[in-house]
Amino acid sequence: MRINPAIAFTLILLAAMFGSGIVSASWGYSLGRQALTGIRQPETRPASASTASRGTSQTSDFVLLKEEDILKNVKARIEGGLETTE
Repeated sequence: MRINPAIAFTLILLAAMFGSGIVSASWGYSLGRQALTGIRQPETRPASASTASRGTSQTSDFVLLKEEDILKNVKARIEGGLETTE
């Protein structure tokens, strides 16, 4: 029984690709593991710690702007005026 050269070549290429994939994956894993050596996860959630340290008084810096003022500001900037209303 004779082996078809095209099938043999395809199988050789498939084996080479499979082998190179395994080598690449293991190399990437080892590089990533080495890069993360000494890195730990935080002990608490950052959001919880920051809200706990604020206390009970919360000030809001959020200011709603009127649409008219925004449009005047944009129009002044488009027309090249350096004066902006804020």
